[in-house]
Amino acid sequence: MRLSTQGIVLRETQYKEADKILTVLTRDDGKRTVKARGCRRKNSRLAAASQLLVYSELTLYERGEFTTLTEADPLEQFWSVRQDLEALALASYFAEVTETSAQEGEACPELLSLLLNCLYAIDTLKKPLPLVKAVFELRLLCLTGYEPLLGACAVCGEPQPPKARLNLSQGVLHCARCREQVGGGVSMPLSPGALAAARHIVGGNPKKLFSFSLAEEGLRQLGEAAEAFLMTQQERGFRTLDYYKQIARGSGPMG
Repeated sequence: MRLSTQGIVLRETQYKEADKILTVLTRDDGKRTVKARGCRRKNSRLAAASQLLVYSELTLYERGEFTTLTEADPLEQFWSVRQDLEALALASYFAEVTETSAQEGEACPELLSLLLNCLYAIDTLKKPLPLVKAVFELRLLCLTGYEPLLGACAVCGEPQPPKARLNLSQGVLHCARCREQVGGGVSMPLSPGALAAARHIVGGNPKKLFSFSLAEEGLRQLGEAAEAFLMTQQERGFRTLDYYKQIARGSGPMG
């Protein structure tokens, strides 16, 4: 059976002499494992589309348990991301988190759109990497069922909690004075600016995710809270995140 769709490569693994095994997030059929035969040969028509983070029109052929990439036309290769080591490291982290979050054969076009929008924000809009990272992490959690409750303090109901904090295990906002009633686990501080930005990311228009700015301290708080919340909810770390942090430290202060 032939399937025509659009998709982006989340992982590439060399296979045999000239093939690759690709993990692709498709628009119509979710995450798929695909064999790209001969894509590593010189002048292969599949070479460009078989690279990490390339978004393409794809023609897949299904036979039994195997899916093969037969035709591909790249739509976006995000060249600016590829030419910047720090940006590429962050984009690779996005790909790993997306691969972990997506389900095999289960369509999630919103997740694909989030990844593409974040790559576009880095590649074309030139948004600060820490800002894009926080947007990606918080929005991905919303799409995968872990949306934090940021409307008001979970205990007293104050909409603008003094010394607001996000409880990472419960995923709720609370005042400093209400800390004991929320329950155990770590809580991360959110300044008024960081909280406003988090609310914009979680509840705002998906087409305007990046239409905000933050001072350095607010962006630092937002970034630390978003990352810690993602790690807590997914109960794991990511090797690509460790690499990104290593590169970011070497290139100077983030943000």
